[in-house]
Amino acid sequence: MKTALQIVQIIISITLIILVVLQAKGLGLGNLLGGDSGAGIAKTRRGLEKTLFQLTVGLAIAFLSIAIITVAFFG
Repeated sequence: MKTALQIVQIIISITLIILVVLQAKGLGLGNLLGGDSGAGIAKTRRGLEKTLFQLTVGLAIAFLSIAIITVAFFG
């Protein structure tokens, strides 16, 4: 069971990395880290961008839950 949870966690982590890279827009590392982006937080997510964001949040919650379960029961 522990091995299965670890495999699922690896798959989720790789998927999370891909989703975060897909969401990163901008011209360079400065924009990625919150530099001079212009639009700021006020930008509204729509369509595919909203779906990617919601999927990222869901997978992050799943990753954290699996990590807690793994430590609590198998740690």
